[in-house]
Amino acid sequence: MKFAIYFLCCLITWFSGYTQHIDKKVNSDEVSPLFKDEKPLKIHLTYSKEHILSYTNDSSYIKSDLSYQKEDGMMASIETEVRARGNYRRSNCYYLPLWIKINKEASQGSIFQDDKKLKLVLPCLNSSRSNDDVLKEFLAYKIYELISPYHFDTKLLSIQLKEEKKGKNIDHDLMGIFIQDDKKTASIHQGNLIKRHIHPNNQDPLSSARNAMFQYMIGNTDYSIAYQHNEKLFFIDDKIVPIPYDFDMSGLVNASYAVVSAINNKPLPISKVTDRLYRGFDRDDEIIQEVRNEFLNHEIDNYNLMDQYKSSFKYPKEFTECKSYVESFYKIIKDDKKFENRILKRERTKLD
Repeated sequence: MKFAIYFLCCLITWFSGYTQHIDKKVNSDEVSPLFKDEKPLKIHLTYSKEHILSYTNDSSYIKSDLSYQKEDGMMASIETEVRARGNYRRSNCYYLPLWIKINKEASQGSIFQDDKKLKLVLPCLNSSRSNDDVLKEFLAYKIYELISPYHFDTKLLSIQLKEEKKGKNIDHDLMGIFIQDDKKTASIHQGNLIKRHIHPNNQDPLSSARNAMFQYMIGNTDYSIAYQHNEKLFFIDDKIVPIPYDFDMSGLVNASYAVVSAINNKPLPISKVTDRLYRGFDRDDEIIQEVRNEFLNHEIDNYNLMDQYKSSFKYPKEFTECKSYVESFYKIIKDDKKFENRILKRERTKLD
């Protein structure tokens, strides 16, 4: 009897996921030209960290030279402004993550016509494995895109960066990620961006549990859906939905600079970022089992997705460890006892 009920739940979850996939195809016309295909976009960017830090703030930008590769293979320049984003990286990283703002008139007829403001993710460190770290973070975004109908669209970039430093030009070949702007994401889903803090108990239980399971999957504790730390809240389809971003502190990426998060200056009970800790809030068992089945149903999809980018890694070991980390997650959620001890018994009942 229990097996029959479990099978029925799996079938319902699979059908739900299938219909969501159909809906995505139906709404594919709403996808911006920039995000329509999976082919990495080649861009050239001129960049001065010193100027960006000195002359930009949360509202001011400076002009920068950016060009991108068109479908015919030719490079086209486009009028662009940039500013720094992210407090941690301003002080700790060689490269700055940026906001990119593209001139409205210049964007017309280009792949940027629907996305005139974008987040640009660059490697943190100037090291040999930094591009592989970016690839792993990109895979995290794409995995969540498979799991959740609500996500940020992303574009993998091959960047030729000309760094202006102390009167010299230094060339860098980098991987990067364009991330869709929050307001554009809200518009696509015919929803609204929420600026205030909202308790997780007042958020959509399914979306919240799905988000928490994903964060557990990639080994990330550097987030808060209550206080919108590396999360954005949206009002979509008459419910409050969290959407995650910034995964460089996760165990999946396992960056050399990553550290375990401290909550209210209190250390978490794990010693390294590759240790998983479930941080989701208490939900009905039916919700958690539904999310569990969603992830199980996408296991092969996740592996196939990762395999598509295997050849893009500089170091094969980085890819192997990344995929093995995802496989270790599935070993946990396939085992009833491990699932109960490491997830169900770890559900939170209060903010901390």
